[in-house]
Amino acid sequence: MDNQTKFGKVGVLFGGRSAEREVSLMSGTGVLQALKSKGVDAHGFDPAECSLADLAAEKFDRVFIALHGRYGEDGTLQGALEQLSIPYTGSGVMASSIAMDKIMSKRIWLSHGLPTPRFRSLEAATATDSELEKAAQELGLPLMLKAPHEGSTIGIVKVTDAGQLRAGFDECARFDDVVLAEEFISGREITVPVLGSGRQARALPIVEIRAPEGNYDYQHKYFSDDTKYLCPAPLDEATTSVIQALAVRAFNALGCTGWARVDFMLRERAAGTDASIEALLLEINTAPGMTGHSLVPMAASAAGMSYEDLCVEILGSARLGMDLVRDWSLSKA
Repeated sequence: MDNQTKFGKVGVLFGGRSAEREVSLMSGTGVLQALKSKGVDAHGFDPAECSLADLAAEKFDRVFIALHGRYGEDGTLQGALEQLSIPYTGSGVMASSIAMDKIMSKRIWLSHGLPTPRFRSLEAATATDSELEKAAQELGLPLMLKAPHEGSTIGIVKVTDAGQLRAGFDECARFDDVVLAEEFISGREITVPVLGSGRQARALPIVEIRAPEGNYDYQHKYFSDDTKYLCPAPLDEATTSVIQALAVRAFNALGCTGWARVDFMLRERAAGTDASIEALLLEINTAPGMTGHSLVPMAASAAGMSYEDLCVEILGSARLGMDLVRDWSLSKA
């Protein structure tokens, strides 16, 4: 069966109206071209320029979600697609919503005994200077302030001294009604893409990110050639296996399906402890970037999978909610 017959008419949803629109346009353009090159009857669709009625009128047999951030990665679009009975790639409504919330993700991981940096949640509208100072005392300086519902390093500030707390907090509060204060982890930054669901979920090779001066910001993530990526990451076999297994556990703990990317910081342990490296979970992206600088295609390439084949595999995992629940439950059995 050729891909046009197998998948029918496919919509690639990209652009949107989140703060990550520019990145989504790059991701979606790449996915659209890749699917067309594999014989898929693929069409671009920008929810910022077209309505849900327009989406229904297209009569897509399935869609590839290449939207990032709010209104595309947070469960809202997934709910609309459920109502329209259009199978879609990635996680379902609840898992998408939870994974988009860094604070809720951390709470669930901790309930599963999974490691994540220490944190506090602060109300954007009401947090006082004394509350900010208390958070700094508890977590130590430097610390990270984050808008917990944003991605692509948007709404993230590193605070190195107490005098920066209020300005850093106010910057993050521009993007969200809650601000995450998180322990700063000095170490190596890595990411682990995961494909599949439940027991069939598998981790791809680990990517290590080495940004100039450790500053993996929006510019260094998408546009700079100064950031270095090591894939597979230079880790011994045992450590690699442990981290990949942890990524799959984190993925399944949130009920994720289809594909995602799990971000970590690695902290060196003191000499004499059981392990030399401690892996700490930062967040999960349930609709990761698919640009020329993106990390999921890089890891897939290291595993021998082309960008085009990766797109086709992800498209093949498109499901509706009840199908996702059934497939996830069966894969856990």
